Amino acid sequence: MSFQRTRMSADRTLMSVIRTSLSLIGFGFTIFQFFAKLKAAGTLENGSPRSFGLALVVIGVGMLIVGIVYHLQFMSGLRDERREMVVNGLIHGQSRFPVSFTMIIAVLLLMTGLVAIVGMTFGIGPFG
Repeated sequence: MSFQRTRMSADRTLMSVIRTSLSLIGFGFTIFQFFAKLKAAGTLENGSPRSFGLALVVIGVGMLIVGIVYHLQFMSGLRDERREMVVNGLIHGQSRFPVSFTMIIAVLLLMTGLVAIVGMTFGIGPFG
């Protein structure tokens, strides 16, 4: 019945999602920029490698969204279960259940990924 260990386990799972998403977003953005420079130099005619880079970024952002939603659902269920156990007198409700720092980082990465997708698609913003 260790809620803190279960919470830390959920945070570690979200961290692995962040790590994989960051890899996909970073690699996709690099491929996109590399082939954009080749196309601008006139070396490359076909734009499909750029589309592959954009697809990797979209997959990374999608994976991050799924990871965040799963984490929120899991943490909500854990909070409900803890609240029910406190009401039934099975545990003491004195310990805090603070906001996850990992969740904050995941949301920041999600916003960065969305800005990257907009910049790559429309050629605007800091990543365009």
